Amino acid sequence: MSTPNEGPGEGPDEGRDDGQDEDPLLAVEREVGVLFRRGRARMSELSRRVHPQLEGMAYSLLSYVEQTGSVRVTDVGVHFAVGKATISRQIRALEDLGLLARETDPQDRRSARVSLTEDGRRRFLVARAARMGRVRELMGGWPEEDVVRFAELLHRFNDVVGEAAAAPAG
Repeated sequence: MSTPNEGPGEGPDEGRDDGQDEDPLLAVEREVGVLFRRGRARMSELSRRVHPQLEGMAYSLLSYVEQTGSVRVTDVGVHFAVGKATISRQIRALEDLGLLARETDPQDRRSARVSLTEDGRRRFLVARAARMGRVRELMGGWPEEDVVRFAELLHRFNDVVGEAAAAPAG
């Protein structure tokens, strides 16, 4: 049975076989799939928390810009592995809502940089505080060393995934 924070078919034993000899990589694949499905739903919720007209990856995009301070539009596209047209459209929507400001890159006048506006920063930080409250609530019972190890393993996994995405296919 699912808990209130789990979607249909996402209960604690989703797709699990009680056999002890399950391939560990199959278990990782399954758990990563669950994490990604839940993560996409949460990102949409967080995006709407920032602004009711936002959907999808807007929260992640704002988070990246907040971390970098000011970033070239092309670098945002590279970071999220999306094309110039897609990232330009997403950034334009955030600009239209007054969440991002665009300026010419002083080192390459052909390029533009974006940064959070004051309203964008305020809205983002409010949404992030709510999200972090939920993370603290969910992981509050974990020993600190487990949280540290979990963060290290997630970072390591993300590095490997990033390297694989950057490698030429073939």
